[in-house]
Amino acid sequence: MSFNTLLRSRWTNANTMLCVGIDPDPHRIPAHLPRNDALFQFCRVIVDATADYACAFKPQFAHFAAQGAEEVLEELIDYIHNAHPGIPVILDAKRGDIGSTAEYYAREAFERYRADAVTVNPYLGADSVKPYADHADKGVIILCRTSNAGGSDLQFLDCGGQPLYQHVARLVAEKWNANGNCGLVVGATFPAELARVREIVGDMPLLIPGIGAQGGDVIATVKAGRTAGGTGMIISSSRAILYAGKGEDFGAAARIAAKATRDAINDANT
Repeated sequence: MSFNTLLRSRWTNANTMLCVGIDPDPHRIPAHLPRNDALFQFCRVIVDATADYACAFKPQFAHFAAQGAEEVLEELIDYIHNAHPGIPVILDAKRGDIGSTAEYYAREAFERYRADAVTVNPYLGADSVKPYADHADKGVIILCRTSNAGGSDLQFLDCGGQPLYQHVARLVAEKWNANGNCGLVVGATFPAELARVREIVGDMPLLIPGIGAQGGDVIATVKAGRTAGGTGMIISSSRAILYAGKGEDFGAAARIAAKATRDAINDANT
């Protein structure tokens, strides 16, 4: 099934808009796990513990690549597809390069890693995004108003009477989304901008990082980011779930944290 179909099924049938981010820090992996397979086992336990409450999983590419663990990332995504086949995987890679190179990055994300969606950077323009969007059954989630404070250095620059992030939102909604498979990254840390993006793009899916460890407010996020139908959001939490526990019960602690976050999102959506 396509990314959009999987995502909407999770929103509706699993009643969740929580995305579990998988950003493994080797210094925070519990010591009891076997050293020769600790990274995969840590991620596997997190996935199994939180799957009931996840609309998507979002492994962060750099957290694996910096450890020389790209094969572990492949193994993890295969595991998610096999053990939890209804839950889409978003590869958080934030790729951005000229079109000819972007074609290879798209193949990397969708063929090597078998991700259902990938995050991309729009700075190089339409031809750098098109190779991803041409995979019509995959999701292409484009950086728009990011959750970090430094995003304002560029994203608030005036662009014909509107800030650049709004210009990006319009470009994606009106010109780049020919296959209906695009989404945008908009941080929970900026609910006013999140609401403005929602006004611009209609029902387009929004990947919303910034709750949990980054301090974004769940109630403000949901009210700003939801569609008229009460969905449309992929609200991501990583560290607050991954490291909810430190010992042998880390999976159970992650499950409790994921359920609490899912429930908070749903409560805010009433």
